[in-house]
Amino acid sequence: MIEYFRQYIGKPAGEIPAPPFTQWLNGKLLRVEPGEIEAEFVVRKEMTNPAGMLHGGIHAAILDDVVGMTVACCGLENLYVSVNLYIDFLAPAKVGETIIARSKVIRAGKTILNATAELYNQAGALLSRATTNMANTGLPALDVQQF
Repeated sequence: MIEYFRQYIGKPAGEIPAPPFTQWLNGKLLRVEPGEIEAEFVVRKEMTNPAGMLHGGIHAAILDDVVGMTVACCGLENLYVSVNLYIDFLAPAKVGETIIARSKVIRAGKTILNATAELYNQAGALLSRATTNMANTGLPALDVQQF
């Protein structure tokens, strides 16, 4: 599964087979390792709040999306879905800024998987941090090659 994701390193998600929302976010994979992913995103106007800063919901969407990709890279037999997503919003990002998302699976149990994800600006400042628990659905893992 890792090799499947690695073939798309450096390509915008809007140009590769991916779920529609992932394509809309239009991130670009930078690094794919077992249980870890790094991707970059450019903040677009339609991603901002009335103050012109990256909307908290988009912080959450990016963090959740990269965690999902990270879990998919683990090659787990079953589908895991989020049961919670806790986010600390620490700093803003403006239109045109490139932000970096880093995600890591902390523990993959038979029932619950725990992961973290963080967003950084180009200078390395932490913008937001998330932790999430995901539950094993008992359903077969999705074939990411279907998109």
